[in-house]
Amino acid sequence: MLPTIIRRDRLPAQVPKLPIGCREKQREEKMNSAQAQPQAPGRLGDPSMHLATDPRTHPKLLEKLRADKIEGTPTFVAALSPDAPLGEIASFTRRVEDYLEEYYKKIDLAPVPGEGSYEPVIRSEWRIPCDDSREIRLVVHRPDPTAAPAATLPAVIYLHGGAMVMLSSTNPLHTSWASALARTGLIVISPDFRNVLSSSTDKRLHPFPAGLDDCVVAVRWVAAHRRELGIGADDKIVLQGESGGGNLALATALRANRERWLAGAIDGVCAWVPYISGAYGAPREWKLRQGLASLVECDGYIMSCPNSTLNARLYDPEGSHTRDPLAWPYWAAEKDLQGLPPHLIITSELDLLRDEGNAYFRKLVAAGVRAVGRMNLGITHMGELSYRHAVPEIYLDNLWAVRSFISWL
Repeated sequence: MLPTIIRRDRLPAQVPKLPIGCREKQREEKMNSAQAQPQAPGRLGDPSMHLATDPRTHPKLLEKLRADKIEGTPTFVAALSPDAPLGEIASFTRRVEDYLEEYYKKIDLAPVPGEGSYEPVIRSEWRIPCDDSREIRLVVHRPDPTAAPAATLPAVIYLHGGAMVMLSSTNPLHTSWASALARTGLIVISPDFRNVLSSSTDKRLHPFPAGLDDCVVAVRWVAAHRRELGIGADDKIVLQGESGGGNLALATALRANRERWLAGAIDGVCAWVPYISGAYGAPREWKLRQGLASLVECDGYIMSCPNSTLNARLYDPEGSHTRDPLAWPYWAAEKDLQGLPPHLIITSELDLLRDEGNAYFRKLVAAGVRAVGRMNLGITHMGELSYRHAVPEIYLDNLWAVRSFISWL
């Protein structure tokens, strides 16, 4: 019998035993590695997070939020279901509106150094007719003609925020912004369009498309009466609005495009933190799949999905316009967007509405529309407008971005 020959290069590899101390070190390193995995931002990673504990919150803004005791959960949290009677939802929303009206009277809305040099700003009012025998008030802010940079000026038609449901063009927050725009050398025209909740004395509701109809009437009237308003034949007319006003600015442009009256009436659109999806009550999984993670991540950061869902119910009580781009521009298709004028879309990092605004910008670009997108880091929904003296550099950047956009057109 031949002897068995064992080749040494085929011996099984032997794993050396590690000393006990090395094993413990490996275990500790593994645990540390697991703990070092990045956490999803905001309430995606920690459902209990709020603005005071989110490390992204701008520290100067947080100081002001703490002083006003609104750095935690929203002041008003709806205890109502979206299926509640409309009267109950309207009553709750009126209380929110009353709170906001008083709140805006208390905060510092004085001009920020650097707003603009065209002083003084003069205010006037116009009344324009509607087909149903009503009148719409237009509040106009402009530099005094003796101080204006030219005999005629470009114009901004400013549509105020309030979820298309509440507030007015004469609210202190909105008039201060209109005056700031005017100081940059613009004529600023603010239509008092119908909100769903029109006034404390009028209990009727005015859902979609009432407010949009008023915006359309106002824009077309301004375009037809530009000389009377001091807008030159070659001067631009731009729509601008924040939050619900951003919705109406985008929707008015979409409607003008659909009805083919854009030319000479709308030269550009600026939408600031626009409220445009209507999807605030959708399931969490759907929001994430749809790319609207901010509806989870920033839920309760000043704004909340429950309250936004109630506002959406008031705007579209029967739910028959949930994917109508004129009610909710987020749902616009490429064919709706093609042919629109240039757009400026501004969003905020810690805003519930961030991702729907960013998505709209991307849709515009995909449809061939010239568009600029900007996002303010560390800022909540309208934080730089309400707390302009805390973050003046961001507030002024937004202001001059609008003015530069108009000059670029």
